[in-house]
Amino acid sequence: MTQKVLILFAHPAQDQSEVNRPMFNTAFGIDGVTCIDLYARYPNHDIDVAAEQTRLRQHDVVIFLFPFYWYSTPAILKDWMDLVLEYNFAYGKQGTALKNKVLLPVISAGGEEKAYQEDGYNHFSLRELLRPLEQTANLCRMNFIAPFVIFGSRTAVEDHRLNDHLARWQQLLEALVEDRVDFEKAKQLEHLDTDFNGILL
Repeated sequence: MTQKVLILFAHPAQDQSEVNRPMFNTAFGIDGVTCIDLYARYPNHDIDVAAEQTRLRQHDVVIFLFPFYWYSTPAILKDWMDLVLEYNFAYGKQGTALKNKVLLPVISAGGEEKAYQEDGYNHFSLRELLRPLEQTANLCRMNFIAPFVIFGSRTAVEDHRLNDHLARWQQLLEALVEDRVDFEKAKQLEHLDTDFNGILL
């Protein structure tokens, strides 16, 4: 059995992207993965709600790929959620279009992992800061799984960490398409690298 994976990529300054853009490019070559660059498709944020809802119906796994800006998503992804996840489509009495689909945030975070702790610079874990996305998934009756994240993304290239991250990213996408991810285990983690090999079936 295979799954259809949809990547919604949101980066407002792609000429400065050292991590997210290479990740998006990597995903293009994988069968079963649909790649949508939201800023390229909707430069004026004039989102085609019907087309986006149709695309959501056609996929099993939805990935939000974005840099973590001000503890949230870039603006176009918030616009996309505000407009596309309509009452009686994504939630509400008749809103079952996304039921049992998977939502996976894939994030680059500029700070080191130790900054995302109660006694760290940001005071909250990344998983805690993603609660609005998690509750959005809950409301839509989706399965929210722990984020796939690269910490310290500002120095990933100079520290020679990017290639390993891209290799794991490709491995994760192939496993999602081939339905080889233990979603129940992935839901419980702080982030997927906590036990990356353990979630692969």
